Amino acid sequence: MPKPAARLKIENFGPISEAEVEFGDLTVLVGPQATGKSLFLQTYKFLTDLGGIYERFKQAGLVWATDPSTLLDLYLGEGIGGAYKEEHTRFALNGDTVKLPEVLRGASKRRDKTEHILYIPAQRVMSIRDGLPLRFVDFRAGDPFVLREFSDKIHQMTQTEFALKQKFFPVEGRLRESLRVRLQQSIFAGLELHLKEHQFQKRFVLVSNSGRDLPYLVWSAGQREFVPLLLGFYLLLPAGKVSRRKGVEWVIIEEPEMGLHARAIMDVMGVVLELLRRGYRVCMTTHSPLVLDVVWGIQTLQRHNASSTDILEMFDLGTEMKPLAEHALKIQPRVYYFQQGQKAIDISRLDPASANMVESGWGGLTEFSGRIGEVVAKVVNRYEGKKAS
Repeated sequence: MPKPAARLKIENFGPISEAEVEFGDLTVLVGPQATGKSLFLQTYKFLTDLGGIYERFKQAGLVWATDPSTLLDLYLGEGIGGAYKEEHTRFALNGDTVKLPEVLRGASKRRDKTEHILYIPAQRVMSIRDGLPLRFVDFRAGDPFVLREFSDKIHQMTQTEFALKQKFFPVEGRLRESLRVRLQQSIFAGLELHLKEHQFQKRFVLVSNSGRDLPYLVWSAGQREFVPLLLGFYLLLPAGKVSRRKGVEWVIIEEPEMGLHARAIMDVMGVVLELLRRGYRVCMTTHSPLVLDVVWGIQTLQRHNASSTDILEMFDLGTEMKPLAEHALKIQPRVYYFQQGQKAIDISRLDPASANMVESGWGGLTEFSGRIGEVVAKVVNRYEGKKAS
């Protein structure tokens, strides 16, 4: 079975002037909105899982176009296909040029129909409507493929693996106990997630200690954002002795921090480390400096001969998570900064003392807090100076 490429280069595609990413065990893309991070990763999914995507289109009764702009409109979302310019846009996997028109014409003949990449999109909150997981066909044809496909997967899971179960969280066998306990405290505040039948359809509700049902629309923003992410984790961490989802080798998670408090973000990053321990390669986009704090912290611990106990202390996890901590000390992270109309920059060292402001400021994520501190310090010094005089 062919492996996903370890390197993708894109030139002149929408806001992406030039971006070449060599994926690590954990890869993080940062940068302002609308700089092409999601576009880059959706393209990677498209080129990697083309055979499976073709089959999905066929099953849904969607017409497979061989014109790149038309098909990318259908795959990326209505209006986005125009970003492709045949005379300027370039793709390369592992250094080999990809001619998109030729690839599209040969999609039906691809023997590999396996989904190698599970994509958890930033719009995942739209995969649940009024507590009901949506199917692929419940979306419009112009909605992004990665959203439709992810939503359909969690819908299928509720109808198959959890068909005879009511409680979704916390349950044994899906997440290790330390992670379950942390997530229940930081996100669910002791509530349980159930799937209950209502008006002849199964819907998600949160259940209080007193047994009272809390419907979807009264959940906190963080709970609404996290539940689809939790279901994505369930897809990747099957119950029983199977450590990974069959065929899936890579995971893409867009903005895992959405709606979450810092404590909850740390707990989600703990689950990401569990994905890495199980052999997945993980790629994320983020606007949270805390996510890069975690990457920087792990790299620094690696360079200074830290032990698994230090990782456990960082994440406030129990000793039963020692295998996760040991593996975290072996991973090779990569970090890239995307910017509008300019070349993406490798800032993997995350050196706070770097002369490169993009690297020392972690892709702009600490720029404004630093500026605020500088201005406050200047005003305080000025004020104290006037008092002294």
